[in-house]
Amino acid sequence: MVRPTAVVSCHVERPLDDRCWKLFSSLQARRPGGFAIAALLRPPDEGAGEDPELWLERARASAEQGPLGHHTHFVGPAHARPPSGGDEHAERVRREALWLREHGLEPRLFCGGGWYLDEGVAAVLADLGYADCTGTAFVPPYLKEGDPRLDAEQPAWLRLPAGGRLPEFPATHSLGMAARGALGSLPEYVHVYFHDTDLLSRKRRFALRTTLAVLGRRCEATDLDRLRDAAIDLPVQDFALH
Repeated sequence: MVRPTAVVSCHVERPLDDRCWKLFSSLQARRPGGFAIAALLRPPDEGAGEDPELWLERARASAEQGPLGHHTHFVGPAHARPPSGGDEHAERVRREALWLREHGLEPRLFCGGGWYLDEGVAAVLADLGYADCTGTAFVPPYLKEGDPRLDAEQPAWLRLPAGGRLPEFPATHSLGMAARGALGSLPEYVHVYFHDTDLLSRKRRFALRTTLAVLGRRCEATDLDRLRDAAIDLPVQDFALH
């Protein structure tokens, strides 16, 4: 019997919070369950007084421990998902990506804050050579009825309306979902995501370590960079939001 393939990522919401960062960097270095945890980092917001030099120092250290990704908050540090669509969202992603590259960082992954993605953002991601992780196999409970999202359960190439393709590696399990389901039936592809703020809770830290240890025994532990490198054989499907 073929074991499921599993990966883990963290939405790093507070990269400049000393306690959050210490807990996350320690966890990433330990590789619980054998997982190289991808750090999907929110770039610094200088308008909010965030220190870009400290951010760069921490991002470079994280890139040595596991895959590095770009995580955009479209409104501000504490507000991830925009209330409506607009060309400015794709422009923001491109602007942030160029800043990262100008400072020697080469993230290969992306996840939209609040699970936000639109055609313009997807086109920019494809142009940048990113792989996307914004799709979900579940409906995030805080989304309102009618909020668009990318519904996906398996990795695939997304055929974009304006042309081009984007590799998609959707999240399948939140920390709570993974903790409840780790000993049960698992899909062929498992992508557990969590937030760095989860680590501020001792209970959630224990749940995460325990869950990843179980998944590491039951699954083929890999990482998002390796899946990105092997993406050529993925099935192709049309880009569509639900």
